[in-house]
Amino acid sequence: MTDVCIAGGGAAGMMAGIVAARRGLSVVILEGNEKLGKKLYITGKGRCNITNDCDFDTLFNSVLKNNKFLYSAFRGFDAQDAIRFFKELGLAVKTERGGRVFPVSDKSSDVIRALEKELKRLSAEIRLNTKVRSLIIESDAGVNVCRGVCTDSGERVEARATVVATGGISYPSTGSTGDGYKLAESAGMRVTELSPGLVPLRVKEAFVKDMQGLSLKNAEVSFLESAGGKVLYKGFGEMIFTHFGISGPVILSASSVLGDIIGSKEILAQIDFKPALDHKQLDRRLLRELEGNHKKAFKNVMGNLLPMSAVPVFAALVTDDPDKRCCDVTAAERKSLGNLLKCLPLTVTGKRGFEEAIITRGGVNVNDVDPKTMESKRARGLYFAGEVLDTDALTGGFNLQ
Repeated sequence: MTDVCIAGGGAAGMMAGIVAARRGLSVVILEGNEKLGKKLYITGKGRCNITNDCDFDTLFNSVLKNNKFLYSAFRGFDAQDAIRFFKELGLAVKTERGGRVFPVSDKSSDVIRALEKELKRLSAEIRLNTKVRSLIIESDAGVNVCRGVCTDSGERVEARATVVATGGISYPSTGSTGDGYKLAESAGMRVTELSPGLVPLRVKEAFVKDMQGLSLKNAEVSFLESAGGKVLYKGFGEMIFTHFGISGPVILSASSVLGDIIGSKEILAQIDFKPALDHKQLDRRLLRELEGNHKKAFKNVMGNLLPMSAVPVFAALVTDDPDKRCCDVTAAERKSLGNLLKCLPLTVTGKRGFEEAIITRGGVNVNDVDPKTMESKRARGLYFAGEVLDTDALTGGFNLQ
């Protein structure tokens, strides 16, 4: 019998294995894929945003759901502890804008290699291509006790402690197929409703297709109930236009903050292309451009204010004749362009699916889990770690932490 059996060899499973083995416990990790950390390979666009270099309060407040449940866990291992942990493994890290921490190499494979190397150094047993089919649950004096797992081949792996770290159901191609939820329910645990989190958004306006691939580094995006209505969320940062709508870090964060509001009704997104300028400053800039280029075509001067891929879209929204000379542009057209630069309206109709979601919202009900130990309250010897739990955070390294 092993001391600790871990179902899942992703970030949470590898971390649990390292900590347990460092405490002198025998460890076996059962991973359904052909390699460890398969989802980590694509995290942070393949660069792996391992954590966020922030203080405790920022970390705590960046968790959107059930952050109180994670209070003890964060007190025991916060972002600074994570940075030290990886440095001790020999992984050189760097901090970028917004506190995001990456390996210096910009390769997620180096993060996985560091974790895997430490597991091997500690003599943890790793079994690849091995899926957990069921938990071994027995009754001891009327109390459920987890004695280990059964694999898909029918093998019994008995253990004094069993950790379910099988992830969610986002990016199912990486092996996240929701097995952990079924295992939890078989032990009497409750699972909350699941939905895509940190996911791109669909919009109604067809013109976004014409800006497909356009990335904005410093955009301010506001989400409102309706034009002139209550602001539901406002974010600043990177975003990108796609063939179906909008994506990028600021959009992904909005998708999780707004949660189920998106899809239940249409909401309005307003994109500020020039957040550093107020309306008056922008209007003065437009006047200088028009007066200084009075013989040039209006659409050509727009290129001084916008990325080229956005010029045809804005030109079509502002005027019937984008080829007109700047000296012929009316005050109304100038005002219209200024308004669009400060507030391009898009109608958000819903989210994309789990195939494109970075995380899963929902999961094992945290009321059924001891926050200090992560042990199930429904079955002794059964523990949960990682995305399988019903807690999620903003983008920027917070979810992996």
